[in-house]
Amino acid sequence: MKIPSIEFSASNPAAALIEIIDLHELYRRKDRIDHNPEKPHRVGFSMLIYIQQGSGSHFIDFARWPFEKGSFIFVNKDQINAFDLSERPQGNAILFTDEFIQRIQSNMKMPVFSPSYLKHDYSPVLQTSVSLQESCERLLLEIKTESLGKHLDSLVTMFLFSALFLMLERERSSFYEQRLSNKEHKTYSNFINLLEKQFTQTRSASDYATQLHVTYKALNQICKRATELTAKQLIDAYIILEAKRRLVVEQKNVQELAYELGFDEVTNFTKYFKKHTRLLPSHFQRNP
Repeated sequence: MKIPSIEFSASNPAAALIEIIDLHELYRRKDRIDHNPEKPHRVGFSMLIYIQQGSGSHFIDFARWPFEKGSFIFVNKDQINAFDLSERPQGNAILFTDEFIQRIQSNMKMPVFSPSYLKHDYSPVLQTSVSLQESCERLLLEIKTESLGKHLDSLVTMFLFSALFLMLERERSSFYEQRLSNKEHKTYSNFINLLEKQFTQTRSASDYATQLHVTYKALNQICKRATELTAKQLIDAYIILEAKRRLVVEQKNVQELAYELGFDEVTNFTKYFKKHTRLLPSHFQRNP
C-alpha cells in the first residue's frame, strides 16, 4: 500500500505557519481524516511532539523510537512517521512550516531542525528532566494560547517557541552543531541544502565543495565535526534514505527509481543500494 504524503494545513487560517494539536484530538480525528496517523505517512512539514503522559514508540524512517512521559520527539520535513496511540498518550504535536523555521533560525542565530537524522548516533527522542518538563509545559501552554487567539501575533509565537527550543537544546548537550563555529555551521547547512536539491545530479563530494567555495578537505573536516561522517558518507546516507522513502512512499519500481536518482544503469543502482543496506531494493520495498 502506498504511504500517503501529508501537507501542512492549519485549522486556524491566521496561524498559517504553526499549529498545535492535542494528541487526544488525533484520537477524535483519525476516523474522519483521509489518512490514519497510526500508519506510516510522509510529512511535508516539521513536527515537535511532546509526551505529557504515557509511553510507546514513534515510527520514524523505518525504525521505532521508544518514548515516555517527558519525551520530546523531533520529526523533520519529508520524514516518514507514524504515531503510537495504542496507550492513548497525552501531550501535543506542534506542526510548523519551513518559513516558520527560517524565522526562528534568523532570530536565534542557531540551527532549528537541522538534518541530524544522517548522523550515525541519531536519535529523534529527547528525554527531559522533571524541572525542564514543567518549564516546557508552561511555554507550550503560552504558545497554544497565542496560536489560537483572535489577535495572533506571529512575533510573540516565534519568541515563545525560540525560548522552548533553546531550553531543549541546553538539555541536549551533545547537539552536533555545538562542535561548529558559526562560519562552519553555515557551510554545513549550505552543503545539506545543496545535497537535498542536487543529489540526483551528483554524488561527488568534490562537486559540492567547489560550489561552496571550500576545499574538499575543509568540507570533509566540517562534516566529520558535525556528524562524525565524511561528506561522501553523508551523500550516500542521504541518497539511500531517499531511495528507501521513494521505494515505500511512492512505490517506485527499481528501474524507474534508478534513473530518477541519476544512475545510468539499473545494475549500478542495485549494487549501490545493496552495498549500503545489504539488501536488494526490491527486497526492501517488500519488507521495509
